Amino acid sequence: MALGANLGDRHGLLALAFAGLGRLEGTRLVAASRPRETPPERPTDGGPYLNAAALLETRLRPRELLDQLLALERRLGRRRDGAGHGGPRAIDLDLVLHGSERLLGDVQVPHPRFRGRRFVLGPAAEVAPHLRDPVTGSTLAALRDALP
Repeated sequence: MALGANLGDRHGLLALAFAGLGRLEGTRLVAASRPRETPPERPTDGGPYLNAAALLETRLRPRELLDQLLALERRLGRRRDGAGHGGPRAIDLDLVLHGSERLLGDVQVPHPRFRGRRFVLGPAAEVAPHLRDPVTGSTLAALRDALP
């Protein structure tokens, strides 16, 4: 899973998010990447982000896990004001992969845009370089290395 923050105490928020991930029901935090500062995708997204990744073991199904991630975001100060995707945020927790699951609908796994995002693939390949994308069969390290 991918984590990002670009408002407030970004380092502190990521630390709290990692701690919260380790306390999710039926879930264990296996590994956490180091944080990386990255520019926002669009100028309207605010200042630089700190991005990281976490490798989790969980008994939760994708919808259950996503619901837990959204609740953790709210506890850490994330406000979803209806402005849509993007924009500055205290914390962002994205479900990128869930084993070999392939889902479309209100929960999309794999995350539909992760393959083109260095800010996701860099940290993800740090914690799980040999993990495979169930759609392409490529490892996270290979996907990262193929980016321009």
